[in-house]
Amino acid sequence: MSHVLLPVFALVRRADLAEVIGSALAEKAAGAGARVIAERLGRPVETVRGWLRRFASRAEWIRRFFTVVLVDAGVDPAGPGPARTLFADAVSAVVGAWWSVAARWPQVGKVSPWLVACAVSGGILLAPSWAGLDQVP
Repeated sequence: MSHVLLPVFALVRRADLAEVIGSALAEKAAGAGARVIAERLGRPVETVRGWLRRFASRAEWIRRFFTVVLVDAGVDPAGPGPARTLFADAVSAVVGAWWSVAARWPQVGKVSPWLVACAVSGGILLAPSWAGLDQVP
């Protein structure tokens, strides 16, 4: 057995950087399809579909988890309003948590929401199993 420390920009079992995957998730939340996203990112469409499916399969848990981060880290937190889909709600919660964390620790605001999401999830945001899901209220 070997143990490897991942840098904050890497997600477990993913070859692409968290920011690349995060941009795909944000585009999907805005209504783009997997083919368009894959073409723009220069990634295989099945790879992008895999990211989107994994995120969608746990969107409610992600939304809750990052809403808790938003509230816990926020100085005067205000959650994001409802989006048009659960997927978009989950993406909004990730970005809202980033805003909340960045308001408290301004240096964090210098990195993308997806690096913060990667760090907060321990790099396993899109891993096959995320232990954090058991701890979501």
